[in-house]
Amino acid sequence: MGDDDEHNSSSTDEGRKEVDIYPLSCYYFGSKEAIVFKDETVSDRITRMKSNYAAYGLRTSVEAVLLVELFKHPHLLLLQLNNSIFKLPGGRLRPGETDIDGLRRKLSNKLSASRDGNEAEWEVGECLGMWWRHDFETLLCPYLPPTVKKPKCTKLFLVRLPESRKFIVPENLKLLAVPLSQVHENHKTYGTVISGVPQLLSKYSINIIDI
Repeated sequence: MGDDDEHNSSSTDEGRKEVDIYPLSCYYFGSKEAIVFKDETVSDRITRMKSNYAAYGLRTSVEAVLLVELFKHPHLLLLQLNNSIFKLPGGRLRPGETDIDGLRRKLSNKLSASRDGNEAEWEVGECLGMWWRHDFETLLCPYLPPTVKKPKCTKLFLVRLPESRKFIVPENLKLLAVPLSQVHENHKTYGTVISGVPQLLSKYSINIIDI
């Protein structure tokens, strides 16, 4: 690896980008106090979304694609809620907040020892894709329908992990490493966005780094 590989994502001579990933065993996983979720039901969530839109207008969500290696295969880190709901780490931006600052804040909130963790430690990279929600519906599309008056946008970013770090997760969430082969097109289990991540990563050469 040469001087151009100072970061663990680079471009080859052919223009194809590279991503270095490290073994799952390089990372420490702990727990912290549970977080309180604002919504108990889907109906509650839609009601809150409508209230937020009336107050702030369009709010963008940002989510992180975090990769590790296990059994010589890339794995995606997902948060699991209630043993059935899978999410990419992230959340909604505050009014006036940039994509990168908001994602760093959300990652520190969900995956660091404290909410006031060092947000700069998260190396947020390229935007992998954008998804749009029709008004207040739950269905997401990879394009902006021309007839939608109140679109909601979700952006996915590649976040490069160092070769070691601590993940401290709220005790009412689980942080799982799921094989990309299991996630791929598994819409029923993981939903449209997560099941599409392997395809978004197909433009990268993934390098497994042995430690």
